[in-house]
Amino acid sequence: MSDPRTAFADRPAATAFGGLPIPYVRASLGGRTVAYLLDILFILGFTALLTMAITVIGLVTFGLGWTLFAVLPASGIIYSAITVGGRRQSTIGQRLMGLRVVAPERGTPVDIVTAAVHALLFYVAVSTFLLWCLDVAFGFVRADRRLGHDVLLGLAVIHER
Repeated sequence: MSDPRTAFADRPAATAFGGLPIPYVRASLGGRTVAYLLDILFILGFTALLTMAITVIGLVTFGLGWTLFAVLPASGIIYSAITVGGRRQSTIGQRLMGLRVVAPERGTPVDIVTAAVHALLFYVAVSTFLLWCLDVAFGFVRADRRLGHDVLLGLAVIHER
């Protein structure tokens, strides 16, 4: 009988990150929610830094650099791609909550493109109420608490040990 706290107990242990077994302990939906709320604050700060940098670039290039303001709506996706696709495999909010994103089926770290697509699918689901309900429903009915966009990309959010 498997431990109810482990998400992938029936699967063979994959190895990644230097041959170490991936800890398959599922993340709670509450922990993921708090991590996202924290990340909203960090995305706000990241967007403010981008805004200041683009403003300075625009002044230096006599207004030509201000076309970069078109990047600002994607700042949340850029933030997630850089942090989840980075060495620590988690956003700052996820780190504060002790969470990490892994690719259990592949046994490899999440690359920057997969992290960006993961964030894009999440933000599309959040912006559409029906898709968001369907996405969260996946988390409630699955024993491993993976949301719909996690399942589509073969990713899992786990507790860091």
